[in-house]
Amino acid sequence: MALPIRSILVSQPAPTDVSSPYFQLEKELGVQFSFHSFVKVEGITTSDFRKQNINPLDFSAIIFVNRFAIDQYFKICKELRIEMPVETKYFCVSEATAKYLQKYIVIRKRKLYVGEKKVEDLVLIAKKHAKERFLFPAGDTNRSEVVDLMEAINIKVKFAMVYQTVPSDVKDVLQQSYDMMCFFSPAQIESLYHNAPDFQQGDTFIAVFGELTAKAAEAHGLNIHIRVPAPGLPSMTMGIEQFIKELAKTES
Repeated sequence: MALPIRSILVSQPAPTDVSSPYFQLEKELGVQFSFHSFVKVEGITTSDFRKQNINPLDFSAIIFVNRFAIDQYFKICKELRIEMPVETKYFCVSEATAKYLQKYIVIRKRKLYVGEKKVEDLVLIAKKHAKERFLFPAGDTNRSEVVDLMEAINIKVKFAMVYQTVPSDVKDVLQQSYDMMCFFSPAQIESLYHNAPDFQQGDTFIAVFGELTAKAAEAHGLNIHIRVPAPGLPSMTMGIEQFIKELAKTES
């Protein structure tokens, strides 16, 4: 019996790992995924950074959670003719991020603290240095992941936007018909309506990852069929697999 869902649009780039669960599902269920990034990040201008009234030299500790933030932060510092003092402490979310930081500073001359890939781990490390003046340069969608956690344990941190998330041009993509559409962030939902203001869901199944994404979808009146993570369903692919199999049973 033919499955009720064949074509699935995923609003992010295609996986680079050939063993990705997405490709496994294509083989197992006979579905076809189309991957298109609905958003992209752009560094803000130095002029826009100045409008935030932030002086990097007022802070003794800098938090980085990704490479793009590092690039944009030091680009702005260079344009402002600011050189961070040797005494500045750096807190990186992972070894990979810390290693990338060496592109801009000499690690042996600085104070570096590294987490284990989770923001929660990094915040616990920062807690041991609560007297520092923390600056968190990041994107508009990253603010809460560090600021909220640090403020919850009474550590003051200043967020500095150094890049922003903007919609990608996916108008041609949305002219196609899909049985299901998958979203992973509120920004992707906003991009959908930026590119297709008159979008009508119709019979299209909607899958979302995370509560914030679900709230953004519901705010636009979308009917959500798959919500992950959920008990026993930590990933989007697992949610899709279960949903399709259950749907096939009801139509058999």
